This record gives sequence, C-alpha cells and structure tokens, in this order.
Amino acid sequence: QVQLVESGGGLVQAGGSLRLSCAASGSIRNINAMGWYRQAPGKQRDLVAAITSGGSTNYADSVKGRFTISRDNRENTVYLQMNNLKPEDTAVYYCLVNGVAGFSYYANDYWGKGTLVTVSS
Repeated sequence: QVQLVESGGGLVQAGGSLRLSCAASGSIRNINAMGWYRQAPGKQRDLVAAITSGGSTNYADSVKGRFTISRDNRENTVYLQMNNLKPEDTAVYYCLVNGVAGFSYYANDYWGKGTLVTVSS
C-alpha cells in the first residue's frame, strides 16, 4: 500500500508565505516525477508545479517567480515553498507521486487527500 501525507496548509494574509510538504510511505519505490496540483471551488484541478527525478521543474505561469518545488529522495518527500501569496492562490492543494509500488513492474500515479490553503486580502 502507498500513503501520501500532506501538511503545511493554513490561513495566511496576502503577501505571506507557506511551505507545503508531502511524504510518501508504504511500498512505493523508484519514484519518478512528483508534483503539486490545486483545485478551487467550481474549478478544475490544475498543475501548480512538478519536479522530475533528475531535478527538472515545471511551473504554472501564475506561480512562476513566487513558488519553488523541491524534493528529498532520501525521505521520499516533495515540498512547495509558496511566497508572496495572493487571494487567487486559495485552493485545496494535492500532492502527486508517480512511482512503482509493491510487486508491480509499471509506475502509477498516487494522490494525497489534499491540504487547504486560504489567502486573505
């Protein structure tokens, strides 16, 4: 089994910062890409940032220059440092991990349950 535990969400004023973390545990191994998605009420779930096993990163245009994604392969953890937060960043943030688990030969996507980020004006 695979478990993803997210933390770091909360309430912050515009211009403030938060740091999200997502730790993968269980049978997962050979983790490939890791990333963060977000979903606001009435909106689709969209990519915020992703990072490959080689360290290449990809960001949504709306967060470039403000957010930084990183990973710790020893701890199987992905982070999202969010600076200069804006009210439009308010959403539930979901962790995604792509990797091989159990006795499977192929990689699969695993999702966290989400953590709420609320940015006030």
